Amino acid sequence: MKRAFITGITGQDGSYLAELLLEKGYEVWGLIRRSSSFHTGRIEHLYQDPHERGVRLHLVYGDLSDGGSLASLLKQIQPDEVYNLGAQSHVRVSFDQSLYTADVVALGTLRLLDALRQLSPMPRYYQASSSEMFGSTPPPQSEKSPFHPRSPYACAKVFAFHQVVNYREAYGIFACNGILFNHESPRRGETFVTRKITRAATRIKLGLQDKLFLGNLDARRDWGYAPDYVKAMWSMLQAGQPDDYVIATGETHSVREWLEECFGYLGLNWQDYVVVD
Repeated sequence: MKRAFITGITGQDGSYLAELLLEKGYEVWGLIRRSSSFHTGRIEHLYQDPHERGVRLHLVYGDLSDGGSLASLLKQIQPDEVYNLGAQSHVRVSFDQSLYTADVVALGTLRLLDALRQLSPMPRYYQASSSEMFGSTPPPQSEKSPFHPRSPYACAKVFAFHQVVNYREAYGIFACNGILFNHESPRRGETFVTRKITRAATRIKLGLQDKLFLGNLDARRDWGYAPDYVKAMWSMLQAGQPDDYVIATGETHSVREWLEECFGYLGLNWQDYVVVD
């Protein structure tokens, strides 16, 4: 039975990835942070009492800011595959928490890679890179496009990307970067614009909210579907050779189009409720 270790298992992508791997017969170990409140809602349907027989999902406490605990956990678990999805991933918040973002996203990746290279055999490694790394680089963007990050989050992701390439070439780790463009689902965090819009439209329809405040409605994004993208993550680690891949739909749509679609589905005129601030 293959064994996988996932950081960020309680997030959108982590939960879908855990589902996929369990369906494929994996034993899955997920890293979670100790907190006074539980944030495991996205994986509650997968959870089993660890005292039961045949349990294949295990949650362990740790943090990407603690290299010692990461090394200890990986030595104990001995995974075949490692998926690093954990991050402070909100671009706007990264300006307010730039040092924390850099510590977890950039140095957290380095701590994980350093722990991996001490294992024998070394597991295959997937790094969740981001289209935010391209920043102001003109589209269309591909694996050959230069990075021009425009936020602390994007800068941290660029650092992590190059460390993955470095460890692949220096130590022979089977390590892949997945440069994923935006991907959405019902499990997307409510602070992200897509869920902010769908949630507000529903609340307005039910009479629970009057207005929705948004920024630039002409901003365009390439939006995909998260369950499809986690299949791409898994596929990268099944390839014959490690490489770096861009995952996208190849189409862009504006926030305005998203508004029209969501409000129109509910029989509402978005212009009656949206305030641009």
